[in-house]
Amino acid sequence: MQEKLRRLMIGRYGMDQLGKFLSWTAIILLFITLFFRNRIIELIPFFILIICYFRIFSRNINKRYNENQKYLAYQNRFLGYFKNFRTRSMQNKNYHIYACPTCKQKIRIPKGKGKICITCPKCKAEFVRKS
Repeated sequence: MQEKLRRLMIGRYGMDQLGKFLSWTAIILLFITLFFRNRIIELIPFFILIICYFRIFSRNINKRYNENQKYLAYQNRFLGYFKNFRTRSMQNKNYHIYACPTCKQKIRIPKGKGKICITCPKCKAEFVRKS
């Protein structure tokens, strides 16, 4: 039996991060349908599982790989905001963050120095801000 399954999956895409996300989303929605009896909410998890199994058994590996890379890019953009939240909040106590008016480079300036002339390290533009 295991050998038959192994031969079936040769040349197929299999499970990846997007597939795991779709599976968990379907499971969570199935639990939600236990509490809220709505026909539309009951059908959504099954459609998600159909998409998940379609991706697993797909032979178009390149297309499924590109879909997974797009998902990972969105995931990293979403989670990237929360990863550095603590360090940003600690820096906000001691520093001001200004953007250069010409190149939009972020520059960190210590607080409590009064009005200072800031030189952008990237484009060498000078501007005055209160620290």
